[in-house]
Amino acid sequence: MFYEDLSEYDYQGEDAFTDRASGFYALWYRPAYTRLNIGWLEAGKPYSTGAVPMMFVEKLKAVQEVQWVNVCLGVHECDLCPEEGAPEGNGEVRIPGGPGLAYAAPFLITHYVTAHGYRPPQAFMDAVLAVDLDAWAATRWPEVPFPWVPDDAERMLE
Repeated sequence: MFYEDLSEYDYQGEDAFTDRASGFYALWYRPAYTRLNIGWLEAGKPYSTGAVPMMFVEKLKAVQEVQWVNVCLGVHECDLCPEEGAPEGNGEVRIPGGPGLAYAAPFLITHYVTAHGYRPPQAFMDAVLAVDLDAWAATRWPEVPFPWVPDDAERMLE
């Protein structure tokens, strides 16, 4: 699935966060913030390339260890890779940007950066680097590692 960087995300109307520890509990809500696409790449479509700071890559990987968003039952293979052995993804990541703004990236984004030289927009890289990873990693269900989950989010607790 291809979406231009910084275009408005409209793939799913709700954001659903799944508890990574159990893989079962979840919460979902209709976001009040604007979501912008980052890193939705597809073979045959142009994308920006270039070096990125190693600290950005490390932090992005660490964020993906603690946050699981919009996980789907099916998987999406990287179609930039040769067919055999292409990595797969089935979820997304949310990174808070400025007030009322979040970046929406596919879970394969780290692969795109490290294997295909993808260079996300600087605003996204700055937002990833600004994440308080210690606070996010310490978050335990029923809280989730994202600052703008509304109090009235629906929750599957059992």
